[in-house]
Amino acid sequence: MQAAPVSANAIPSFTTALRAVESLLMSSGQRTARRNAWTSVLEDRRRAKDRVEAQRILDTVSSARP
Repeated sequence: MQAAPVSANAIPSFTTALRAVESLLMSSGQRTARRNAWTSVLEDRRRAKDRVEAQRILDTVSSARP
């Protein structure tokens, strides 16, 4: 009797599983819209972080001036 072959397939990640469920439940347009919205959220967070950093630098420079 021969042993069953062992495959080296990786266990899907949580993200991969969510995308699989998403593809079953949402149409292509909805997926695109959701991803675009998430990209916008991430970009807004990055800009907010940049604004805070710029304000901190401006406050530091203005307090250093006589």
